[in-house]
Amino acid sequence: MIIIIMPHITLILLWLIVGIPIIINPTTWIWTGSDPGSVALAMVPPNPIQCNDGGGGGGDCTLSNSYGAWGDRKDCHVLNVTYPKNEEELRLAVAHANRNKLKLKVVSKFSHTIPKLACPGSGEGPNFLISTKNYDSGIEIDTKNMAVTVDSGVGLRRLIDEVERVGLSLVAAPYWEGVSVGGIISTGAHGSSWWGKGGAVHDHVIGVSMVVPAKPSEGYAKIIRIEANDPLLDAAKVSLGLLGVISKVKLSVEKGFKRSIRYNFTEDGGIEERWFEHGKKNEFGDITWYPSKHIAVYRYDNRVPLNASGDGTFDFIGFQPNSLLISKTIRATEKAIENSGNSKGKCAMAATVVGYKKLSANGLKNNGVIFTGYPVVGPQAKMQTSGTCLYATRNDLSCAWDPRINGLFFYETTAIFPANNLVTFTNFINDVKKLRDLNPENFCGVDAYNGFLIRFIKASTAYLGQTVDSVVVDFNYYRASDALTPRLNQDLWEEVEQMAFFKYGAKPHWAKNRNLAFLGVKDKYPSFGKFVEKRKELDPENIFSSEFSDELLFGSREKKDGCALEGQCVCSEDRHCRPDKGYFCQQGLVYKEARVCRFAHSSLFQNQI
Repeated sequence: MIIIIMPHITLILLWLIVGIPIIINPTTWIWTGSDPGSVALAMVPPNPIQCNDGGGGGGDCTLSNSYGAWGDRKDCHVLNVTYPKNEEELRLAVAHANRNKLKLKVVSKFSHTIPKLACPGSGEGPNFLISTKNYDSGIEIDTKNMAVTVDSGVGLRRLIDEVERVGLSLVAAPYWEGVSVGGIISTGAHGSSWWGKGGAVHDHVIGVSMVVPAKPSEGYAKIIRIEANDPLLDAAKVSLGLLGVISKVKLSVEKGFKRSIRYNFTEDGGIEERWFEHGKKNEFGDITWYPSKHIAVYRYDNRVPLNASGDGTFDFIGFQPNSLLISKTIRATEKAIENSGNSKGKCAMAATVVGYKKLSANGLKNNGVIFTGYPVVGPQAKMQTSGTCLYATRNDLSCAWDPRINGLFFYETTAIFPANNLVTFTNFINDVKKLRDLNPENFCGVDAYNGFLIRFIKASTAYLGQTVDSVVVDFNYYRASDALTPRLNQDLWEEVEQMAFFKYGAKPHWAKNRNLAFLGVKDKYPSFGKFVEKRKELDPENIFSSEFSDELLFGSREKKDGCALEGQCVCSEDRHCRPDKGYFCQQGLVYKEARVCRFAHSSLFQNQI
């Protein structure tokens, strides 16, 4: 997950757009009236499971994700929840579900998955939910064999810190640390690297323990240990929670090291040619592209020896604590701009965002406090992932997207392109440039978040992983508060989305994206059939399947009025958009086979007809 509004930049935006005054000092930007020390504190994210009995799990419960809304905006109702504390309790929970023929899913204390994979069903049938919130104590480090075995509910930050404490480093990690180890490998979470084993965490997995259904004579559930040489590991490494409940994960680690990071803000000319060499030459490099500003930001990020000078930190500004008032005001400003139908407000936001990110080095801090200049060198543990808004307890600050505060609310599209054929991703970039050049202002909405984040992941043996070295593109954009409210320039994001997944055959990230990204997904994985075979072998009664996971993997959804507005379908009739609001189903502007919801009075629409 990548988002951009940060405590510092929001203050500048308020000053420019809303007119709220700010006080500036050399080290801290403080909203007038707040405690100067508040930038270090935050409101702890809520438990994603809320029950009528107060949270114990014994009554009717509702499961949410961290954004407060699933793709279909419908609640996930769960009859009962259990919180095991050890592997045997986990086994007993699976046995209970199997014995009683309950649909079963697992969720961590974070619940950051956008698709409804963790929901056991629509609530119409018997179901059961396991939370790994309390199953988070076991971390066993084997320094001799350079491995660590960890309970699936352990959070990423705790794992990283424990490994670093004994002089080792976890090489791969997603940029956001608010995830559990089980969740990371289940959904294919990744950082960025084509070096070594690559940037995907599951490719560093050398063993998995899993609780699966069993015969009555075996106690209805059993624990299986899957080692590195077991063919089953390729199915278990990215399993989407469909094979069983991951109880323990064994990961390879390396001797401790530091990283040296430098950002280069430059023009975007030639980005369609430079991306490949950048990924090859920089172990942890990435690129952020701001199309409306014609800016590309190249991240030069490589390991250096542990004795290299520097104790820097990467505290990504999008993941720092935000004032509740600021987050609410930014959202209100976005809504006002949307309602006005004028892109210039979003362009002002985008210009300020990009400028501040350059000034602050995107959250890099040379000494853990402020940025003083490049390069920033620091231990792997402090540089590989971040999420300071997760910690501390004060209630006037939070993560900017916390659903309790009506703050940021957005979509996240993540497309994975094969890199073995350079033309595929190069042509995608060129198509986006053609679309951008029709009216660059229309792309300001994505640049006001985080532009296009381009990362690199290596080929994997996992059945649901990438079969070749790949390049990944993330972009976030405004989501309306109401499902049937059209969005400013939404046709452009729909066209880019369809370019990626349909024209160029990109694969969707399993934990992100709107529903349409998964259309035909089973045909994009050569080993999909092998995964389905292993699922039938381990879960013959399909207790870990649900209508939501089946829809994601196998497709099929009825098209309803307005379904294209939220990416629940691709429009084929005007009724799938909002004709009463002037939004009609039209062909794409560059990718003519795309079908998008376009406002009838937009200049681009008039030019087309």
